[in-house]
Amino acid sequence: MIQVIPYNKLGQMQTDWLDSRFHFNFSGVAAPMRGAFGPLRVWNDDLIAPQTGFGMHGHRDMEIITYVRKGAISHKDSLGNEGRTVAGDVQVMHAGTGIRHSEWNKEHEHTLLYQIWVEPNRANLMPGWEEAHFPKADRAGRWVPLASGEESVTGALPIYQDATLYGGFLPAGSKLTHKLRAGRRSYLVLAEGALVVNGQTLATRDGIALSEVDGVEVEAVKDSEALLLDLP
Repeated sequence: MIQVIPYNKLGQMQTDWLDSRFHFNFSGVAAPMRGAFGPLRVWNDDLIAPQTGFGMHGHRDMEIITYVRKGAISHKDSLGNEGRTVAGDVQVMHAGTGIRHSEWNKEHEHTLLYQIWVEPNRANLMPGWEEAHFPKADRAGRWVPLASGEESVTGALPIYQDATLYGGFLPAGSKLTHKLRAGRRSYLVLAEGALVVNGQTLATRDGIALSEVDGVEVEAVKDSEALLLDLP
């Protein structure tokens, strides 16, 4: 099964400070991926105005991955964690038994980010938060793990699920492949550029869901940045 998710078909919620596009049904808004895709529950494409953001609110039993594409986001939570995650870097919050947090754009420019929710492999985990720097140069022409719960994957922020989020930068004309083990699936989102993925053409900010395939074959039509989530 291969399903292209065009950016212009995503669910949308817009306020005076936030423009959110939803790959999955979210907050009562319908989206192309109506239900879950394995343990993947949410993939939101958020544009946050300067000096605004998400005020303190709570979550539980969810792994929440934030990938910042432009600008920066400042995190604060009920455990006392504080941090600022800049473009190209990643933060992971383990909601576990319960955590409250805020995500604020303290910058003087818009912040653009992906918010990805993955259901953990068990409930009532200890809550927590981590962030890490991932130099973009290291991702040139290859997939680099950014967040993972797979034992065989190193160098990524940990999550409590048998899944891995990869990031890659593909120069125009280059190709990348990612093999999928039997029974696995993948969700890929093109942050910028133009790609052909398993024969399907993607434009900037499109997504594609792939299951029952042997792997993900990507060819860059122009310089591109993509995220690929390998899931059970």
